[in-house]
Amino acid sequence: MELPHAERCALPGKGTLVIIGGHEDKEDSREILKEVARLSGGGKLVIATVASHTREGYFESYQKGFEGLDVSELVELYLDERSDASKTSALDKLQGATGVLFSGGDQLRITSLIADTPVEKCLREIYLEGGVIAGTSAGASMMCETMLVKGRSEETYRVGELQMAPGLGLIRGVIIDQHFAERGRMGRLLGAVAQNPRVLGIGIDEDTAIVVRGDCFTVIGSGGVYVADGSGVTHSNVAEARTGETLSIHDVRLHVLAAGDTYDLRAREPGLPAAKEAEEQRQ
Repeated sequence: MELPHAERCALPGKGTLVIIGGHEDKEDSREILKEVARLSGGGKLVIATVASHTREGYFESYQKGFEGLDVSELVELYLDERSDASKTSALDKLQGATGVLFSGGDQLRITSLIADTPVEKCLREIYLEGGVIAGTSAGASMMCETMLVKGRSEETYRVGELQMAPGLGLIRGVIIDQHFAERGRMGRLLGAVAQNPRVLGIGIDEDTAIVVRGDCFTVIGSGGVYVADGSGVTHSNVAEARTGETLSIHDVRLHVLAAGDTYDLRAREPGLPAAKEAEEQRQ
């Protein structure tokens, strides 16, 4: 029997999403940046600093981070106004690119400036043709159909505290939070899942990413990934409670994934790294 959520997964296409929890290492092992470079096939990589309200050195930090890696050309895409997303100068930056990486900042700035513009169309074409779309921090949140914008961290969720908005919808049926363990964001992720248990909640630690291909993702980096599955929830007070009351939610299924672990978005099942799985089968 097919699960009711089976149709909701990553956007169909040949490409790969690299969704990063923020503060990825740019100096030492650079594991995540190496994976972005590898997936871009040594081609042109665009660093989209659109989430920043001002030019704050984001591009310069990535120039240093990608130094010596297999990227033929590194260019910056920055927009001052939404009208810039229709200009030839912006579209030329994306011409011939095999990858785009969105830096951190304000996810609302990304969606408000590029959603339903020629820049977004080019972005989707890069992905559909087999390129990589990566995003860190705000650039991770905007990947979803509905993105988390604001909500208190480091405390139990109180009903009515979340602010959410439409994202770009590069990945379906999930809501993503970043800087997860570092900022204590479990409460607000559960609050998001309580509002719609059909949506998977995914929390990603800093210097950690999920690499999404089709319906599955693999964890890379030094931290953890938390997947909150509300499909089996038996009780929630999110609709009845008054604003400010503590959330009550029962029977949430939680997975904590480390580097190499996999997750099937369609089946909603975690998996072990291939080597570990083979070893367990031999035992």
